[in-house]
Amino acid sequence: MKVDLNYIKKLIKILDTSNISEFEIEEEGTRIKLAKPRPELIANTSHVTIPSYQPQAVIETVSGGSANEPKTAVESVNSAKSEKIIEVKSPMVGTFYSAPSPDADPYISVGSNVSAGTVLCIIEAMKLMNEIEAEVSGKIVKILVENAQPVEYNQPLFLIEKN
Repeated sequence: MKVDLNYIKKLIKILDTSNISEFEIEEEGTRIKLAKPRPELIANTSHVTIPSYQPQAVIETVSGGSANEPKTAVESVNSAKSEKIIEVKSPMVGTFYSAPSPDADPYISVGSNVSAGTVLCIIEAMKLMNEIEAEVSGKIVKILVENAQPVEYNQPLFLIEKN
């Protein structure tokens, strides 16, 4: 079978307008396989909103003490402080970039004040640059990732002390 470009275009149109996700056809020793891209693999936006993180209390038992003893002043301050610290996690797998280009200044640094919607970094995934924005206002306490480092889904990127 001679491959006819119009024939292939018609097959693509049929695939696009139907509910099937892929099909394969073989005629006279020539095989054509067409498949729609999987929606979960396509990033169709350049802005990603980071879900807010609500830290959960961790109860530790220390030998020699009772769980019913009142907290010391230092424990109370540390507990209150940990509730104000928000962990910004990566919403995708990709490469972390702290600046819009290699010769530009980073979006933020430790000590920077940010508000909701402030761009924190870029994560490149499948050749798409996705801006990661802060969801809360506060101060950057720690940057947990180096520039151009690969990151995993749900990997912590920043610690923000919420205002």
